[in-house]
Amino acid sequence: MTVTVDGPDFIALQVRDVEAAATFCEQHLGMRRAPASPPGAVVFTTEPIPFAVREPLPGVHLDDVERPGLGVALWFRTADAQALHDRLAAAGVPILSPPRDSPFGLTFTFTGPEGYAITAHGG
Repeated sequence: MTVTVDGPDFIALQVRDVEAAATFCEQHLGMRRAPASPPGAVVFTTEPIPFAVREPLPGVHLDDVERPGLGVALWFRTADAQALHDRLAAAGVPILSPPRDSPFGLTFTFTGPEGYAITAHGG
């Protein structure tokens, strides 16, 4: 029997300040905390894949990188990408690429917690 992987099942960003990153996700992205999270992390009730922010794993030194997550594409689905863009821009969240049409709907990229580049798409 060949063992296969079904796909991503959990995504977490390693951050220096878990509470500040969690607050960013709540205030700017409308995410809600899950009823329980492991120590050193905040898990959100995102669907279909749970998302979290967490303390760095042993050996990870975020101060040694120019931008965390470089080389990883992190996309979040939203019902209205333009409205999210407008809300983030009005709040002073840096927009890395403006809204544009794509095969996945309207997309744009913004700077998330601690400098992670996050693309939003939909609607």
